[in-house]
Amino acid sequence: MQSERSSSPKLFVYFLVPAPPGISPGQRFRFEQYLSFLSESGIGYRCSAFYTYAGWRTLFRHGNYLAKIGVVLRGFCIRFADLFRLSGADYVFVYREAAPLGPPVFEWIIAKLLRKKVIYDFDDAIWVPFSSQYNKVARSIRWFGKVAAICRWAHRVSVGNEYLAAYARKANSEVVIIPTVVDTALAHNRLQDQSTSAPVIGWTGTFSTLKYLDIVLPVLQRLQQRHEFAFVVIADKDPQLPLRNYRFVPWRKDSETDDLMQMHIGLMPLYDDEMSRGKCGFKAIQYMALGIPAVVSPVGVNEKIVDDGVNGFICRKAEEWETRLEALLADPGLRGRMGTEARGKVEANYSVVATREDFVRLFSQQNP
Repeated sequence: MQSERSSSPKLFVYFLVPAPPGISPGQRFRFEQYLSFLSESGIGYRCSAFYTYAGWRTLFRHGNYLAKIGVVLRGFCIRFADLFRLSGADYVFVYREAAPLGPPVFEWIIAKLLRKKVIYDFDDAIWVPFSSQYNKVARSIRWFGKVAAICRWAHRVSVGNEYLAAYARKANSEVVIIPTVVDTALAHNRLQDQSTSAPVIGWTGTFSTLKYLDIVLPVLQRLQQRHEFAFVVIADKDPQLPLRNYRFVPWRKDSETDDLMQMHIGLMPLYDDEMSRGKCGFKAIQYMALGIPAVVSPVGVNEKIVDDGVNGFICRKAEEWETRLEALLADPGLRGRMGTEARGKVEANYSVVATREDFVRLFSQQNP
């Protein structure tokens, strides 16, 4: 992906990212939706993905180990070639890591040998060891300790919340918090009609976060004994929940907003652990942007995003999940008032419009 830019941009930024453009939610909402503003500011850019489109699809299939090895080797070849392409770059923006396996060799070369200003961005507690169910073998060579080193070498670190910032500040004083946001003008640009008497509760996420639904499943089962409502899951894998009026919607980028608009109440349950505390509350932000009250666990940044009783509910115990959801199911007016408040909160604090200047200032000599 290259910028539409003038022939002589005042600055040039080289992005090193895991996935090809348009398919990784993290990339789409951390930086891809800001790229047009770089061009408008006279900043040129180029994005280099470690994986090709075909390689990304191969990566998230069970088995195919020889093919996956080939995909990774090709990615390392791309990264070696990048070292010869970024000589004219003023900044190198690294999202999460330059390469998924091994020590941070590329980041060290770029920062220490090539003397480039590295902007290091991450939106999860990626220093915590974890593995995808599709690639468990890779865990032993992921080198999770690299995050602290890259923070130390970076010119500036950009993160999605205060919990991540506290970790980064141990190694670097130049830390900027830019929340993961939505485009309320071009994408999340509708307001849910909450007047229906047949509300839908929903959740969206990926296969790796389906486990959080276990927190609310017994509550939903009890509520369905007293109330008529549907429950929808939007994800890349069907959890096949034992609920009445349950439906699964495969996640698709092209219909993302339409699919979310099936919901009248959005859920974000979390376990209180290190990985969850690093999350940026993006589910809640997506719901709220569309006028959908968010009902969330009090973990990490959720308590900052959701104002309890104003634009959603914060639930600590199963009894609270049950009473708060029951109140929303029974009262369309409450859903409507909360939805309107939620939309306003996102527009003011968690939208592209509200944060675009913060992103552009990452590539300046001034403190953002």
